[in-house]
Amino acid sequence: MGELAGVLAAMLSSGLGGTAIGATRYLIGLTDPLTLGAFRFGIGVVLLLPVVLLRRERWPGARDWPAVAALGLLFFALFPLLFNASLIHTTAARGALALSTLPVLTMVIAALFGVEKLTRRKSTGVLIAMGGVALALVAGLANAPPGAWHGDLLMVAAALCMALYSVSARPLMARSGPVAFTCFAMGVGAVCLGAIAAWRGGFASVAHFGAAQWWALLYLGVFGGAVVFILWAYALERTTPTRVAISITVNPIMASLVGALLLHEPIGWNLVAGLLAVFLGIWIATTGGRTAVAQA
Repeated sequence: MGELAGVLAAMLSSGLGGTAIGATRYLIGLTDPLTLGAFRFGIGVVLLLPVVLLRRERWPGARDWPAVAALGLLFFALFPLLFNASLIHTTAARGALALSTLPVLTMVIAALFGVEKLTRRKSTGVLIAMGGVALALVAGLANAPPGAWHGDLLMVAAALCMALYSVSARPLMARSGPVAFTCFAMGVGAVCLGAIAAWRGGFASVAHFGAAQWWALLYLGVFGGAVVFILWAYALERTTPTRVAISITVNPIMASLVGALLLHEPIGWNLVAGLLAVFLGIWIATTGGRTAVAQA
């Protein structure tokens, strides 16, 4: 039941993350990646801190502070910077497809670090899920702006940051509480992004925000900054990094469904077929016995 709960939490996290892509695309033209990341994770920390205190979770020990801080800079500073910057240069569809390389990157890194074995079944499931993403986004992939490959590479680099975090965070998280660990790491990233944004004068851009922009920013902070990463931490605590990472393929599918529901975009056969392929790939990769995980 623990493995299943972890996989379901990861899928819900990725689904909410798909809706956060829309908020990011909406706001990125009105501010800069540093300022947007500072607000997103600053709001996230403010919401996570009371949860940690109410749950009386154990904070990371002093000996783990350097490692947790490094992972915080990697995932909550460098990752959002690359993620937000990529969407300036490429389309949401191409960016989502580039981000869906996360399961492959995580699977390879986890195998290299000796965290979990590289199996044929898991590899097959990952490839099927990635194929489902490509199929679902096939229409949007053709409409690429000039130089879109720059954004694609930035998104792959962001996925690499996320893969390294997912593989490395689990043993550290086990020695503290998952929400406390996430709050600590997120706080480090938020402070770093906030300091640089303030130095560059980035916060001046939000002075002209209207109600719609502030609501989008609040949504990004609450769901994209707190809820998404609580669920991601919960998932990493209960199942393997690759089984968590493959759920990222739900992200672009959800983004497409939101576009269809809110923007009345047509739902084509490719989106339905892609959705089925994603769930088939996730089922294949997350069933068939427990994956061996190295003990921390």
